[in-house]
Amino acid sequence: MTLRLATRRSPLAMLQARYVQERLLRLDVASELVALQTTGDVTSEVPLSRLGGQGVFAVEVQRAVLHGEADVAVHSAKDLPSTTPPGLRLSCVPERRDPVDVLVGRSLDGLGPGATVATGSPRRRALLLERRPDLHVVELRGNMATRLATAGRGGVDAVVAAAAALERLGEGARVAQRLDPAWFVPQVGQGSLALETRDDDEETMRALAPLNSLDDYEALAGERAFLAELGAGCAVPAGAYATWESGHLNLSGLMIAYDGSRSVRHRVSGRDPRSLGRDLARYLRDDLDGASLPGWRP
Repeated sequence: MTLRLATRRSPLAMLQARYVQERLLRLDVASELVALQTTGDVTSEVPLSRLGGQGVFAVEVQRAVLHGEADVAVHSAKDLPSTTPPGLRLSCVPERRDPVDVLVGRSLDGLGPGATVATGSPRRRALLLERRPDLHVVELRGNMATRLATAGRGGVDAVVAAAAALERLGEGARVAQRLDPAWFVPQVGQGSLALETRDDDEETMRALAPLNSLDDYEALAGERAFLAELGAGCAVPAGAYATWESGHLNLSGLMIAYDGSRSVRHRVSGRDPRSLGRDLARYLRDDLDGASLPGWRP
């Protein structure tokens, strides 16, 4: 049995797929990579907010599995749409890496008045402006190497990145500051890989089962239920972060205005991740009036 692993062609995505390959090899399961170019890669000059965000890095990879051109879709979980397409199943979530956001170049306190910070994420932009409305936040796209190279060049003082991405690329030493997730709530799925299969492919699901971290799978399920209930994707400034403690899932959520002028946050705890995610989204959106935040739209 040789599993075909579909992945984006970006250097980080290829590293992540090779990690899955290595884990499978330890189980005596052979695999090969099917590298694909996604809409998000082809349109790297267009802001994600204009592309709509959801699925632009995932659809082509999912389609390869649905059409039988691959057996497993290997994603960064944060790139996935909040609902799984018919015919696919989210079958495996390996152990999660560090989910927090970081600054590269300078720390927040090290940024002078009016300093320039680059990010392609509306959530990151809004959170920066919430704490530092004086900052000049500019759009940033491209692969991780391109984004990291921007820090300290062309008038850009710092860039925001995911700690997990830097860790996988061996660039952890470049972190100027870890951003506290209690304030800088991570994007849904950040730090996790998500492996999708066809929903009738029992043999592939069995092969992936030893790679699955049940706690991380269920944590991701809670975060994704939050996002699905909001009807939102990575192109809107919302975030959620789940952790387990003594058999209970703690789920923190955020909705924030595009300009950082207002935000709503809440935390819930319980045993049913999906119900928690839905309840948290409704509470932020309806009871705390998150839907009325300036410029907020799903």
